[in-house]
Amino acid sequence: MKRLLTTQDGPYLQQLYAWLRSQGIPVSVSERNGKLDLLLHQSSYEARARQLIDEFKADPDIIAVRQGTKNRQLVTDLMKNTGWLTRIVAVICVLMFMGVMAGGDAFVRYFIISDSFSQLPLDAPWRLLTPAFLHFSATHIVFNLFWWWYLGGRIEVYLGTRWLLALFVLTAVSANVVQFYVSGPNFGGMSGVVYGLLGFCWLYSGQRNIPLKLPPALILFMLGWLILGYTDVLWVNVANEAHLAGLVAGCIAGITVRQLRPKPRY
Repeated sequence: MKRLLTTQDGPYLQQLYAWLRSQGIPVSVSERNGKLDLLLHQSSYEARARQLIDEFKADPDIIAVRQGTKNRQLVTDLMKNTGWLTRIVAVICVLMFMGVMAGGDAFVRYFIISDSFSQLPLDAPWRLLTPAFLHFSATHIVFNLFWWWYLGGRIEVYLGTRWLLALFVLTAVSANVVQFYVSGPNFGGMSGVVYGLLGFCWLYSGQRNIPLKLPPALILFMLGWLILGYTDVLWVNVANEAHLAGLVAGCIAGITVRQLRPKPRY
């Protein structure tokens, strides 16, 4: 190992160590005779390490500046890969989740699909959609919104907002109605929509190398999770029928829209 620096200033060395590690430099710190040594593990990194040390000495705040820039770039990338509908639906889900946490059953009863276990709310058709916005735990909403942002954002950016809106309505209504007839009105979540978007991307893209084409490993993971839901080995309650109905609706939509050949936005 190569000694790059020796100092008694612990906080300074801690910041320098963090800076070098953030840039991929293999370093470590050891103590010797009351002093701290910064050690380089591979000599091939020495030139780059010394350059970074000089940059840090010239501006000790560089790590904070770089991190702030990286965070801003992450936010920019996240927003760039979505459209306004993707963002609005996500915001509605978050607001509804806050309402569920604050109001409990008194809040939820206004947004479940029906007050009855046998009658669909044909006089209030919006309730066929509203269960998709309901989430009952932090894990539930984080999981669903991650996939909504990833899949819905792709579709909206590539095909346009109208196609994503149509898919959202189709998959949400399909998932909610099927789940209602199987288990009653007490359910909620975006999972049926997520599986619908997955099925859409899967069959719409097919073997074509387009932005909606998904990694095979992702498809296998999601299908595996769907199957696991029917085995009762998962530690959470799963709306299996909503998942399956959303997936089937999305697959049918994927085949149909592929035949329609809409013009992509890019």
